[in-house]
Amino acid sequence: MLVFATVSFLMFVTPGPGVLSLAGVGAAFGWRQGLLYMAGLFIGHVFVSLAVILGLAAIILAEPVVRTLLLFASVCYLGYLALRIALAGSKVSFIEMMKAPGFMTGMTLQFINPKAYAVHTTFFTGFAFYPKSFAVEMGLKLVIMNSIWILLHLVWLYAGCKLNELSLTSQAQRRVNLCMAACLLSVVGLSVWSILRI
Repeated sequence: MLVFATVSFLMFVTPGPGVLSLAGVGAAFGWRQGLLYMAGLFIGHVFVSLAVILGLAAIILAEPVVRTLLLFASVCYLGYLALRIALAGSKVSFIEMMKAPGFMTGMTLQFINPKAYAVHTTFFTGFAFYPKSFAVEMGLKLVIMNSIWILLHLVWLYAGCKLNELSLTSQAQRRVNLCMAACLLSVVGLSVWSILRI
């Protein structure tokens, strides 16, 4: 159980499309809109978890065309975000490319991200710690994983909200934008690489 919690923490603490975009929403639109967007991310995350546990994801993603379409949609969306962030110039408002993303935007991002399905499959098929009952193990994994997910996403949202309160120079703001864009592009690259290896 401790190994599973550690892996969950390490997976969720690293920058990915969800946390990076959440920090951006917090920076550009504040806590209220950020929490709405985070709620969408969370519901999408729960649906992906349930799809993997019930085996629906395996059935859907077994079809190469569906997997390729999801990968293409995800790469296009994240590439678009990275480009807009990089071209934002010297203003740290790196999510300005969208009009106040909300609940549906967050949920959709989780659905089209094939890496989310791969990660959740690893979580729920590996790290067995309660072989006596599949239901108990899955329930415990959901509680542990979601507790860590909520805590770390709140930290990322807080960081995004606080970012706009800093008095950064134009050059520093430009560097933040380029760093965020590079992080997103690396996520895109890793997503493509991990999916192509399956």
